[in-house]
Amino acid sequence: MNSIIPGKNSLGFVGIGYMGRPIAKRLLEAGFKVIAYDRDRSKADELVQFGGTVAGSIAELSSSCDVVLSSLPNDEVVLDVYKGPDGVFANAHRGSLVIELSTVYPETAQTLSRLGSERGVEVLDVTISGSVPVAEQGALILFGGGDEEWFDAADSIFRAIARKWFYVGPNGSGATMKLVVNSLLGVGMQAIAEAVALGEKAGLNRNRLLDVLSQTAVVAPAHAGKLQRAINNDYTPQFPLRLMNKDFRLILKLAKAIDARMPAAEAAFEINAAQWATGAEQDFSAVILQMEVQDHLDSTDKGTTPGRVASAKN
Repeated sequence: MNSIIPGKNSLGFVGIGYMGRPIAKRLLEAGFKVIAYDRDRSKADELVQFGGTVAGSIAELSSSCDVVLSSLPNDEVVLDVYKGPDGVFANAHRGSLVIELSTVYPETAQTLSRLGSERGVEVLDVTISGSVPVAEQGALILFGGGDEEWFDAADSIFRAIARKWFYVGPNGSGATMKLVVNSLLGVGMQAIAEAVALGEKAGLNRNRLLDVLSQTAVVAPAHAGKLQRAINNDYTPQFPLRLMNKDFRLILKLAKAIDARMPAAEAAFEINAAQWATGAEQDFSAVILQMEVQDHLDSTDKGTTPGRVASAKN
């Protein structure tokens, strides 16, 4: 197969959400023609100012491009977008490529590959590590599953949106790698939340504690910025709590299927779920608030209480 080239190959992008918007914008900036679709048309319309065009339907989009990318919230939505007479596969050209960026269960990625093959469409599951600011910088890390030659052919796409991209195996491998990575992301955030609550309860100044922790070697770069934002009680979503909640469910589903024990992930999921139950649209780092609530910490020095932040609607 031929390499995908900006200015020559047109891209369709389904799902202009938290991650889809900055990724699609980076592709436009790299010189690709991008046709966008979102169920909320106003989100797709935001790309027009950057040179994108908007499709009125998935069928219109998939019949008008060489490559379809999608960034969607869950397995059900992904399958709905690709299956059926109005879906991507029924309307895409034979020989076209799908790059599915969503975090889904590995079996879902394998199902997409099978369905695509039946229609002469190649499918890669290329999952993402990185939050919204990282996507805006074009500095994501990608994990690819599928045919390696097709993965290599999409190099120019990956170069526009990521700083590193790895081929990890056949279809489903990218999805599996993402769950492995996000198990560390979620459990690590829970460990930090417990450490913060411990330090506060032992009498350390909260803001100084958060600042010092963010500069230690034991805190991963993906978490360090969360601590700096927590100093300002800023839990606006970069990686939403609800998506981490979904990922925990997929992680534990996979663990059960292969009989892998994950006690730390189970405990982290419990706290994540408790904070998500408050109903707020927050960043996944808001588990810090939940640990403060559970440890009955006085938060008058923060300017607000954990409970009030947790219930605020963004």
